[in-house]
Amino acid sequence: MGLITPGDQLPTVREVVAQLAVNPNTVLKAYRMLEYEGLAEGRPGQGTFVVGTLGGLPAETVPRIRRKLLPWLREAKAAGLDDESILALVNNTLREQAQARVA
Repeated sequence: MGLITPGDQLPTVREVVAQLAVNPNTVLKAYRMLEYEGLAEGRPGQGTFVVGTLGGLPAETVPRIRRKLLPWLREAKAAGLDDESILALVNNTLREQAQARVA
């Protein structure tokens, strides 16, 4: 999306929690997922740094996808899912999809 580039340091978990008022475990899971996807890397004693990007997306793609995602997020919240549960559902679905592609 062009907001951060390889080499940029991500905020600490504590900073994200303070700014967004989310569960620290949610932030840790998100950072682990970024590492798993090859987009970030943790450096002991230094922090977490961006090492890759989604790259190559046309500028209008992310806003278009976000507009489609917002109604789904509202529905998930209305169904009683909290942020951590929503992330778990998305992560689980992504893993299942990846496994189905491999099989």
